[in-house]
Amino acid sequence: MTQTQGPLSGVTVLDLSRVLAGPWATQVLADLGAEVIKVERPGAGDDTRQWGPPFTTQANGARGDAAYYLAANRNKRSITVDMAKPEGADLLRRLAARADVVVENFKTGGLTKYGLDYAGLSAVNPKLVYASITGFGQDGPLKDKAGYDYMIQAMGGLMSITGQPDGSPGAEPMKVGVAVVDLFTGLYASNAVLAALLHARATGQGQHIDVALFDVQAAMLANQATNFFVSGKAPGRMGNAHPNLAPYQPFATADGAVVIAVGNDGQFRNLCRAIGAADLGEDSRFVTNALRVENRVELITALAPFLTLQGTDAWIGALEAAGVPCGPINTVDRVFAEPQAGHRGLVVDQARADLAETVQTVASPIRLSQTPVSYRHAPPALGADTETVLGEALGLSADEIATLRQAGVV
Repeated sequence: MTQTQGPLSGVTVLDLSRVLAGPWATQVLADLGAEVIKVERPGAGDDTRQWGPPFTTQANGARGDAAYYLAANRNKRSITVDMAKPEGADLLRRLAARADVVVENFKTGGLTKYGLDYAGLSAVNPKLVYASITGFGQDGPLKDKAGYDYMIQAMGGLMSITGQPDGSPGAEPMKVGVAVVDLFTGLYASNAVLAALLHARATGQGQHIDVALFDVQAAMLANQATNFFVSGKAPGRMGNAHPNLAPYQPFATADGAVVIAVGNDGQFRNLCRAIGAADLGEDSRFVTNALRVENRVELITALAPFLTLQGTDAWIGALEAAGVPCGPINTVDRVFAEPQAGHRGLVVDQARADLAETVQTVASPIRLSQTPVSYRHAPPALGADTETVLGEALGLSADEIATLRQAGVV
């Protein structure tokens, strides 16, 4: 584990979020050096600790945390506080008074009754950056509706453009294989926090950040949304094909499949020469991308037989040599077996005293030349840092913490 200080060293984040979108945002901040204090329910903790199998194994042989929890909680310290108890809410207000950032993903208005909403906390800490992550935002007709990644992929249009087209085998709207809306929301939220921190440091003025999964999913539609704005036609499901480029999809090979991603006319002509079909590169139906999209069926029909003549590895070698973007369809295990993954250090190994095995997580993709990310702590055990944080940050004695624990506050 590296111990270098990151660019957010000295920034304290009080993390009142759970599951994925909020924890993903705070893990980004933690990897960049912020001290993130993860607040969890006594005895239960973040829901994702139970979202398995698979589970880790404790040193005593008992079942540990779910792998899901490990994915989003590296570099944090866990404290258990019951905010429903007045004493617990008071502890969190005192921590927020010393923090730079609060991140929460309760329902809109859900923290007001505890005095942990933006209005309550900014009154005692005017420089506080307070990020709220919800399904539909702080206002509007759906502001009180709960939001979950799967339903947002559906409501936000992503499932309508994902999956095989009608009439094809297995045709139905499909969700993405990971909770991509939660992940994007976490990234948007962490970016917003960084921007608000710059403003707070320049002006002494904090602010409330309102990030909604539904808004994020709409933004994620990207070119598909602007395709609709320009054409007036709602895009549909195209399987693995691209709405604006061709050829841009997998092709069957002699022993599997290869993904070919042609982005311009020169690459297309290189592709045709590399597979022994140079004449297709000059065919009047295919000479420009717009024509290839218009004549997609004829194009794929013409190309496909050539790709079946060799295996995947042979084609990747030939196409890469010709400057054609391509790649295999790796399973997850093969992703981390790629030499490039090893060279880039994409697997982070961290020890946690209560677990029998080393915790492995995927490294941050952020590479900073002067202030690199650091991997200081494994995803923490539930409440592992309660005494330390309350003692260091609030000056509570061991006896005071023991009293709070006996009362079920921590």
